[in-house]
Amino acid sequence: MQVILREDVPDLGMIGEIVNVKPGYARNYLLPRGLAVQADKRNLAQLEHAKREIEAKRLKERGSVQAMADALAKLSLETERRAGRRGKLFGSVTNLDIKKLLDEKGFDLDRRRIVITDAIKEIGEHTFTIRVGQDVTTDIKVVVKPLGGELVDESVEGDDEPVVAAPIMVSADDGAEQAEGESADEGASAESSKPDKN
Repeated sequence: MQVILREDVPDLGMIGEIVNVKPGYARNYLLPRGLAVQADKRNLAQLEHAKREIEAKRLKERGSVQAMADALAKLSLETERRAGRRGKLFGSVTNLDIKKLLDEKGFDLDRRRIVITDAIKEIGEHTFTIRVGQDVTTDIKVVVKPLGGELVDESVEGDDEPVVAAPIMVSADDGAEQAEGESADEGASAESSKPDKN
């Protein structure tokens, strides 16, 4: 299905572009949010007239997008996570975690604009990219610290895997002997509990 983008959409296109998308994506996401209109004859004719307005809007937005990129570039985010003694995290820091940190600083960005190439799985300083606009990106640093300033002991020195106790195996013969012993004990206790008739 062809649509005309009314806004820049990450990984899809820029305002004014005609793009092919799946009908469900258009009906359920792009059209209801006003991000695009269907590319029919009427809308295509209007697009030709609106191209100058679109270009002016793009230039205006580029100025505000660049200002946001400059502000983001000055940020250094910090977060705390549980980590083992070798500095490996129990889990990872995702783009959703970064979005929450940016929200706290007053930057409202779609989490899909936050590009983390390698999952953050260790304490330390990490750099990732934010696509602020269609052709404007900036790098941001995030410092991951151990939760409460402490590293958690792993189960075994130098081993990241937890130690699991081996199950106790009982052979069929042992089970039979145990069952015989229990029944013999039960018989003996039954005999001792009978009253003495003499």
